[in-house]
Amino acid sequence: MKAIVVDDQGAGTAGMTLVDRPEPQPALNDVVVQVYASGFVPDELTWSPTWTDRIGRDRTPSIPGHELAGVVTAKGYGTTGLEVGQRVFGLADWYRDGTLAEYVAVEARNLALLPDDVDFTVGASIPISGLTAWQGLVTHGRLRAGERVIVLGAAGAVGSIATQLAREFGAHIIGTGRGAHRQAALEFGTHEFVDLDHDTLENIGNVDLVFDVIGGEIGKRSARLVRTGGRMISIVGRSEEQPGEGTAIDFVVEADRSQLSELVERVRDGRLQTNIGIVAPLADAVAAFNSTERRRGKTIIRIQS
Repeated sequence: MKAIVVDDQGAGTAGMTLVDRPEPQPALNDVVVQVYASGFVPDELTWSPTWTDRIGRDRTPSIPGHELAGVVTAKGYGTTGLEVGQRVFGLADWYRDGTLAEYVAVEARNLALLPDDVDFTVGASIPISGLTAWQGLVTHGRLRAGERVIVLGAAGAVGSIATQLAREFGAHIIGTGRGAHRQAALEFGTHEFVDLDHDTLENIGNVDLVFDVIGGEIGKRSARLVRTGGRMISIVGRSEEQPGEGTAIDFVVEADRSQLSELVERVRDGRLQTNIGIVAPLADAVAAFNSTERRRGKTIIRIQS
């Protein structure tokens, strides 16, 4: 099968190559999925599981990518809940070869059914961004109607979904970003927007929840705005600045079939729109990931036509 591989951590996306690899075989509780579309997060190339297995052994050349949508082609021993021929989408294991390939082996529990009326490209854009937003706001953030929420990077792949979910749940959303992202953030549902180049973040006052996908100095400044009893939720590690009378939580997104189903139902009925930038075929994936052009939204690789 054709697949993108990496073997040099220092090379970044420039070290990606398209090669022939053996098709994966399903392990216990696995399915093999013929991948129709794959998402990719460039930060993956800085994560340890991309390069080593669970006990620290080198596992390169490895196949990156963890978001997928496709069709089940085989089942491993003991696999239940999915059948050959079903359309699925979900999140592949961090420590195993990923989804920038024609086929991938993945635990069945990490996948949900993809309805026939949802395109594979859209399905592949949901898992990391959608699950991160859901788990940040609902699982860890315990968001309640009427609360004031800062979404850092509100026009990005994760921030845009967090904004839409927070609005559905009845929160008042203050989005942040560069001035060029203002209109997109407002269209995704922010009630207010802070241009980090020209506006003063502190002028928005205290908030109940900060959803931080950026970190750094903006993350620290945002932590100071968390009111007593509020929450600072981060996907970029624990902030150097902790909310004085609030709670700080950092987390790593996990696969969850029920949450994937919640998300895709919202896509189907129009409550949720994913943030797709460009769509490129597998043959052009390396060039797409190494483009010098600034692009909004998630890049999706179309594996099968």
